[in-house]
Amino acid sequence: MLNLEGKVYVITGASRGIGRAMAMKLASHGAAVVVAAKSDKPHPKLPGTIHSVCDEILATGQRALPLQLDVRQEASVQQMAERVEAEFGRLDGLINNAGAIRLTNVECTPVRKYDLMFQVNNRAVLLCAQALLPLMRRSGGGHILNLSPPINLDPKWFKDYGPYTTTKYGMSMLTLGMAEEFRGDNIAVNSLWPKTTIATDAVKYEAGGEQLFAVSRTPQIMADAAYTILSQPTTQLSGELLVDEDLLRRFGQTQFDHYAYQPGTTEFFTDLFLDRP
Repeated sequence: MLNLEGKVYVITGASRGIGRAMAMKLASHGAAVVVAAKSDKPHPKLPGTIHSVCDEILATGQRALPLQLDVRQEASVQQMAERVEAEFGRLDGLINNAGAIRLTNVECTPVRKYDLMFQVNNRAVLLCAQALLPLMRRSGGGHILNLSPPINLDPKWFKDYGPYTTTKYGMSMLTLGMAEEFRGDNIAVNSLWPKTTIATDAVKYEAGGEQLFAVSRTPQIMADAAYTILSQPTTQLSGELLVDEDLLRRFGQTQFDHYAYQPGTTEFFTDLFLDRP
């Protein structure tokens, strides 16, 4: 496996769930991780802060920097970029993991909720890429990874979740565009999406409740897939909308039982935007 010692990665939304798992995975392979998220103080319902995740990483002997970040605010994103350069002087990858979700149709989605989803899911990808691109270029290139799905044009995804769907597909379209735009800069851009639901707070509170955990996987599969992507040469993997299990199989992994949230589970709930078997 590729040693990431000396490399630096920014992960947004890294205080819990998939972002935390990715931060721990990259740190376990020697990377320094910028843990960027809004949560700098404990939440009554949602465990984890930027400081708790950094403490976990520091306990392993690796470097970590907690940064409070509001991806909706251009000034906050720019300050984050300046702090990363001052602290590390380089950047090898950006993972746009921060997300907002509201699974309602057009009629039932308050405009303020749509604005939030657009700002966090879509606009933030552009803001973070713009702010960090100069440092990544000066570092010789790297990876941008967006957590967004393959673009499935089945009308059912637009009928029931149109507002959310358009913001996530917008991220995927930015992936395709940036992959071509930054190809000459030795910067690979890809998207990653889970094949099954993942046992996170987003699923617990917005996508079916804790009972869905029984047919979900842990965030570790997304972390392993992200590490696999970031381990590839930028010239060999870019401009793809990837699915975690499919990507890991492509690179030789055959065992997936250990990712089950509930040990022994063999049937899982297929995630949004993917055709069910």
